[in-house]
Amino acid sequence: MAEANVAVDSALAVAKVWQNIGVIAGATLSIGITALATGYTQGKIGQAGCGAIAEKPEVAGTVFILVAIPETMVVLGFVIGAMILFFVK
Repeated sequence: MAEANVAVDSALAVAKVWQNIGVIAGATLSIGITALATGYTQGKIGQAGCGAIAEKPEVAGTVFILVAIPETMVVLGFVIGAMILFFVK
């Protein structure tokens, strides 16, 4: 009977390790993917914005705002990652 308890405890420990690995991987991916997507988007907006500013300097303020808007996606990815780390047990 004791051997069965040891086997069950060992299996539960292994399952807990894999669960922790999954939680960390999920949090990492939620931040990493949003950061990559934001960087790509900001690059495209910045490139188009530079062209727009070169032709029409008065749109500079609008371009700066448009470049900053995708950054909220990274903040939301960070919030989701924090929720995964702190609330998944």
